[in-house]
Amino acid sequence: MHPLVRIEAMNEDDFDSVEALDETTGVQREQLYAELERPWSRRWVARHDVDGVVGCALAWHVADELHVLNLATRSDRRRQGIGSALMREMVTYARKSGIDHALLEVRRSNATAIALYRAAGFFVTGIRARYYADDEDAVEMMLVLDPATGEVVARPDEVRLDA
Repeated sequence: MHPLVRIEAMNEDDFDSVEALDETTGVQREQLYAELERPWSRRWVARHDVDGVVGCALAWHVADELHVLNLATRSDRRRQGIGSALMREMVTYARKSGIDHALLEVRRSNATAIALYRAAGFFVTGIRARYYADDEDAVEMMLVLDPATGEVVARPDEVRLDA
């Protein structure tokens, strides 16, 4: 990741930048305001000293679970380690918070995101047929943390993606 990028808590001043990140994020201003009101919501931005917000992550911390809602990088800043840095921040948060596991859904066609999540330790747990509005399948993924050490527990996929 570029040395001028740092991961910080998202605040209301970031909403314009987050909403403008990319048309594929699907993050709307109304959702961001709603997330501010939810005590279980966790929000981060990747901030560049010159370019401002270049990525974001949204998650819910409920009981012993972190549910990743969204992870996005500005289209002109992809493949620079920003998504990985945001994911590391979420896993670090999970460790410090005593979270047992993290869950997410990702478009079946989004091989780049699936690779990013696999690199963080996520494995495939299922497929949700026609999950998205355009009828694309979602791949359900999970990351398990050892309760004693907080380390990622490597697990094989429970479902094959190529089937």
